[in-house]
Formats: sequence, structure tokens, C-alpha cells
Amino acid sequence: MVDRSSKWPMALELALIYFFSSAATVYSAAPERKGWSTKTPLLEANSEMSVVELAGKIYVVGGYPATRKTVATVQAYDAKTDRWQLAAPLPMALNHTMAAAVNGKIYLIGGQQNAESDPARAGFVDTVFEYDPLQNTWTRRAPMPTARGGGAATVVDGKIYVAGGRPPRGGDFAVYDPGADKWTKLPDLPTQRNHIAAAAIDGKVYVAGGRVEGGFRSKTLDALEVFDPKTDKWTARKPMPTARGGVNGIDAYGCFHVWGGEGNSADPKGMFHQHEVYNPKTDSWTPLEPLPIPVHGVTGAAFIDGWIHLPGGGTEQGGSSGSIHHQVYQPSTRC
Repeated sequence: MVDRSSKWPMALELALIYFFSSAATVYSAAPERKGWSTKTPLLEANSEMSVVELAGKIYVVGGYPATRKTVATVQAYDAKTDRWQLAAPLPMALNHTMAAAVNGKIYLIGGQQNAESDPARAGFVDTVFEYDPLQNTWTRRAPMPTARGGGAATVVDGKIYVAGGRPPRGGDFAVYDPGADKWTKLPDLPTQRNHIAAAAIDGKVYVAGGRVEGGFRSKTLDALEVFDPKTDKWTARKPMPTARGGVNGIDAYGCFHVWGGEGNSADPKGMFHQHEVYNPKTDSWTPLEPLPIPVHGVTGAAFIDGWIHLPGGGTEQGGSSGSIHHQVYQPSTRC
């Protein structure tokens, strides 16, 4: 197991992050305050990976660093101690996966086997792996109906809903029942897309943003669409104020927070600082404090003890800038 912590001023921490990413490097969290702040960075730089929370711990699964060499690494963060350690690696190296936690287990779904030198020939997979944190082991489960990567997953009533994916699977939508180890196809996502943000609020699945084609130069989208499992139907809601792909998001206090992304021609690095929150009750968006270090390539986040955690991510558009940043946000908005 790998473990580390230290006490560096926030300014030094942010500067050093750009220069070091080895497991021997040591950083500590910045003082907590409202808005955006930082916590102990990742052990290894990463992007195009999944992030999932289980029992107060955050797991960063698979992905690849700036070298674009896909990894099987699993990094686990304990929010109580503000420390990272390595968990059992994946059975196979994967990037662009989708992950969710149900009944004390983590499920890693789909993804791609190779890096992004040629998205059109990406090695999409339909695999599903279940992680047991008590045994620190991965077990293969029933595969998805289709092989895909670059979508997003969220949980409603103990079932995992997986939406979207890189072409030609942009409209795919299916639900997985972990208890029965069974998949069911559902009505297609109305707007086919990938590199999206998803959240579950009040028993419904929310999908925001994304892009049309596989690469970051593709047309970006502002669409917000909601699926109701009770009616088995999709409905369109008010679009995001800022169209973007490579976004990430999470539900916090009944609000859908969406931030970051890539494909911004107005930014020198092609990135979006925007952080916008959606209120399902009023069907409205509100801008919030922008992301200090804009990132993309992170699917999933964690909300623990009043803090949204956003570890890792690419800091420039494309796949060659995986980072060890660990940004956190203390939301005050309640829906």
C-alpha cells in the first residue's frame, strides 16, 4: 500500500503539482473554505478515468496520464485522513470507463483498451468488473449489451443506468441490476453524444452536455435530457448555458453541478472554467464560482461531508495532459 501526506502552503502546492507526479512526491490539503479549494493530490497523474465514491472513500479507476499509456491502476482516497493509497489493479488496463457503487460494491463498466491516438479505431469493450473493498478483489460480471466507452453512469433505486458513448454508440442506454447480474436495454438517449455528465436526482437520470463525434474538435452540446424510469421516457429540459464536451458533474443537495470541459476555442488551452448548477424544481441554471484549474476527462465525482471532490483530469484539450490535481468545492446551493 502507498501512503503519503505533508504540510505545504497552498501556493507552493499548486506550483509543485505542475512539476511532480511520482509516487514519492508529497503534498497536503489546502485549508478548507467555501468555494473551491484543494486536497491531497493523486499518487499518479491521470485522465480519461472513472471516479466513484463508496463508504467515504473515493476510487480513481483506470485511465491514462500524459503519456497516453492506458493503466489498470486504482487509487483510493480516504476523506477522513486526506490520504491516498493504491488498491487492487483492474484485471485489464482501461480508459474512458463508466463506474458506479451499489450495495457496498463498485462496478466498472465498459471503456476502451487503447489510448486515443485513433478514436475511430478505439478498442471498445463491454466488460463489467465488480470490486469488493473488503476483499480488495475484482470479479467479472455480465457484460453490457453493447461495447462502448465515453458515456456516463448513475444509480437509481439500486440499479445502474449507463448512457451515451463514443460513435457509433452515442444513443445507447441500458440499465444493470447488480442483484440479478442482468442488463436491460432502454429507450435511446434522444441526443446521441459522449463525454457527458450524468446524475440521479429524485429517482430520475439527468444527462448534460457532451459532444457529437469521438474527438475533442467535435461539435459540443448544451442539451439536458432527463429519463424517468417510472414512465420509461426521456424529456428535454432547459439547456446548459455553456455548450461543452468532456464535462463532469454530480448531484449535491438535489442540485446538478456541471463543470469544466474541453473544446473552448476562446481559451489558449481549449478549456472551460465554467461551473454551472441546475435546479430541477425551477428548470433553471445558475453560474457558480469557476473551476480554478479547468479539467476534462474525468467521469464521475464524489460528494462527501459537504464537499464535492474532483480528482485528476486533463488540463489541456486532448489526451496528453493528465494531472494529479485534487480540487474540491463546498456548495451552498440547495434545490
